[in-house]
Amino acid sequence: MISLTMQNALNAQINAEQASAQLYLAMSAHCDGKSFKGFAHWLKVQASEETMHANKLIDFLLDRGGKLELRAIPAPPTEFGSITQVLEATLAHEKGITAKINALFELARSEKDYASEIALQWYVAEQVEEEANVGQIVDHLRAVGEQGGGIWYLDSKMGKRALV
Repeated sequence: MISLTMQNALNAQINAEQASAQLYLAMSAHCDGKSFKGFAHWLKVQASEETMHANKLIDFLLDRGGKLELRAIPAPPTEFGSITQVLEATLAHEKGITAKINALFELARSEKDYASEIALQWYVAEQVEEEANVGQIVDHLRAVGEQGGGIWYLDSKMGKRALV
């Protein structure tokens, strides 16, 4: 049986993952509106991935006898600036999620909740990958700038992302 403290913390993370999915859908629509279909696609795949992260936590919570408590998610913004600003915001958001995952992992460790600690190891590793991937895209965008063919090349490259 999972502790009430861990149950509440997992529910908060589930809701944070769902909020991430909503944010990335809004960012996708913003990119689409600027005719950056590849970046829009990349962000839509990212949104689906965040939903999968939430579902994985839900399954874990329920398997441990916990109770799911979904909460209202604040509406994300609709404007995000340039494509570079969108991806910089994505990177900042992922760093915030990393901090939440690390705090959740620390809670599991302090409660000696070994099952949660082991399950959360996947999320810790996933966040390293998330930050590295988005960081690389930001670096590429900063290198090519918003003018010229480089950004359109990156856009076409982003459109090839598949959900794994």
